[in-house]
Amino acid sequence: MTKKIYLLMIAVFFYCTATAQKKVLFVMSAAQELELKKGKTYKTGVFLSEFYLAYKDIVQAGYEVEFATPEGIKPTIDKESYHKKYWSGRDSLITEAASFIQENEKFNHPRKLAEIVHHIWSYSGLVIPGGQGLMADLIKDKNIPALLMAFSDTGKPIGLICHAPALLLSMPKVENPFTGYCVSAVTALEELFIETFVIKGKPVIRKIGKQLKKAGLKYKKGRPAGNFAIRDRELITSQNPYSSMAFGKLYLEALNEYQTQKTPR
Repeated sequence: MTKKIYLLMIAVFFYCTATAQKKVLFVMSAAQELELKKGKTYKTGVFLSEFYLAYKDIVQAGYEVEFATPEGIKPTIDKESYHKKYWSGRDSLITEAASFIQENEKFNHPRKLAEIVHHIWSYSGLVIPGGQGLMADLIKDKNIPALLMAFSDTGKPIGLICHAPALLLSMPKVENPFTGYCVSAVTALEELFIETFVIKGKPVIRKIGKQLKKAGLKYKKGRPAGNFAIRDRELITSQNPYSSMAFGKLYLEALNEYQTQKTPR
């Protein structure tokens, strides 16, 4: 190997490392409907507050964000999530968020999940916002377990918000790297409230906390509609739309720790 080629390889390595330290992947649902029991459906999508508040905090911390959906289709937003009660006192950002999802080029033209699997090295972290939509598409997507395992294996922060921890149920039981981890997710009482007053029906997959415990994870929760998130190693999970402050703090701490590591594990 010539000295010139060797130096070029070193330069490429450091470029890739620097890029990874500045970029976070947001995986989003593009589903428009959630199947309910008794043949009912509910028009849904990503919960705007859970997405945009996390996005805002991460971008303000100096990171670039890229988006991906199962088929590279623009994410769908749940209309319920525009209500200011879900914005944890930051409802002044609703108009800004509404403009963002209409105008942002990357958001409107996300990458395909199948392509992302081969480019994990270029990201320093992963975030999957909640909303009922992911219970229709992401939870069935074969690329989700591969993504979660790849980010976990390299010690990169994984943020799962509200309903998104349910995606841990899609992991293979034998090779699940999250077995024994402490996690949070929407509580049974919060699910009951949503089912009764918002979607007015029962989803096919419900009682997420109970199912996480059965899958070998340690489920933790705060008070209903409280600001609660938990970190266990590289995994940061939060309970509901009201948990944006707790989630943002823990996730940014994990990102900054990863960034300062000399060599990813």
